Amino acid sequence: MDIARIGVVGCGLMGSGIAEVCARAGRDVLVVESSSGAADAGLDRIAGSLARAAAAGKLSGRDRDAALARITVTADPAALADRDLVVEAVAEDEAAKLAVFAQLDAIVRRPDAILATNTSSLPVARLATATTRPQQVVGLHFFNPVPVLPLVELVPSLLTGADTTRRTRAFAAGVLGKEVVDAADRAGFIVNALLVPYLLDAVRMVESGAASAADIDRGMRLGCAHPLGPLALVDLIGLDTARSIAESLYEEFREARYAPPPLLARMVDAGLLGRKSGRGFHRYR
Repeated sequence: MDIARIGVVGCGLMGSGIAEVCARAGRDVLVVESSSGAADAGLDRIAGSLARAAAAGKLSGRDRDAALARITVTADPAALADRDLVVEAVAEDEAAKLAVFAQLDAIVRRPDAILATNTSSLPVARLATATTRPQQVVGLHFFNPVPVLPLVELVPSLLTGADTTRRTRAFAAGVLGKEVVDAADRAGFIVNALLVPYLLDAVRMVESGAASAADIDRGMRLGCAHPLGPLALVDLIGLDTARSIAESLYEEFREARYAPPPLLARMVDAGLLGRKSGRGFHRYR
């Protein structure tokens, strides 16, 4: 069965990006966001991204307008009842995600609907147990910014059915045009399991006074040809999200390299969350 109607729960950075790429692929997209402020910001973010794509010649003006018209934002989760695929993209908090999946299980009527999570670190099997259909729950981890980065990690749990995995892969690769890598259902999957220790080591260098954030980032950009330095990347991810991912990894593996440094925790407590708050390891407008 074709996946034509998409639901997205959450209209933050990831949710709005997922909604955009699905709409650009010609799908009808319904985004559920309980906060009117987050909904407005998400729609503005999508409109701005589509406008930039059109200005760069990647989209025609007609395609830009058509994609935007395919996206509807609502505060009512019950509107997801007819969706073929629903992607959960709320904050990286296990209790919040479990609540979403329990709600989706009660709402989404289609017997073959796929319930996907965009979690970057939590075990998919654990989230699937909040439903009565764990065979239809799968990890579909996009990367920020979703319209730009081509990668998706496909993460079936021990409970995910083969048909769910096949259909999700076909949608991500064939419809969205993403490059799909297969990851085991372990905290951090592939990319974050490798990336997070590197980011945390950069935080520890600042914490110890070994180097400034600016020099660490300059060193990795100019010395290793990274497009962003590690601390600028933490700012982009969000310090609160980075801490949550690190905590999930540490809980599963109990390895010191995954333990969030005290400086990261203090900055989150102080509301210095990176780009989204205007200040993290660097300052932003």
